[in-house]
Amino acid sequence: MIQLIVSVVLFFVIFFGIAFILNMLLRRTWLMAFIYPFIVLFIVDKISIGEYFSSPKKAFSTGFSELMSITGVDVVILSAGLIGTIASGFVIKFLRKNGYQMF
Repeated sequence: MIQLIVSVVLFFVIFFGIAFILNMLLRRTWLMAFIYPFIVLFIVDKISIGEYFSSPKKAFSTGFSELMSITGVDVVILSAGLIGTIASGFVIKFLRKNGYQMF
C-alpha cells in the first residue's frame, strides 16, 4: 500500500515537472498531454522503440495488447502521471495569464 502511494506521488511529480519544462521551453501548453499516451505505451510494452519504425503494425498491435493486460494498480499509477501533465498545463496557463513570461 505504501508503495502505491509513493508511486502515485512520484509519477505525478515526475510528469508534472517534465511537462512543465517542456511547456516552458517549447511554449506548447498541452503538448505533453498529447504525447503521454505514447510514453505509457513505451513504459508498458516490452518492445524496443526501433521496432515501432521497422514494423509498426506488429509493434502497435503487441503494444496495445500489453496495454490491455495491465492491472488496476498500474492504471492508477499511470493515471497519476496523466493528471500531472494536465495539471502542468493549467499551471502554465495560469502563470502566463498572470504575466509571468517563461522564456
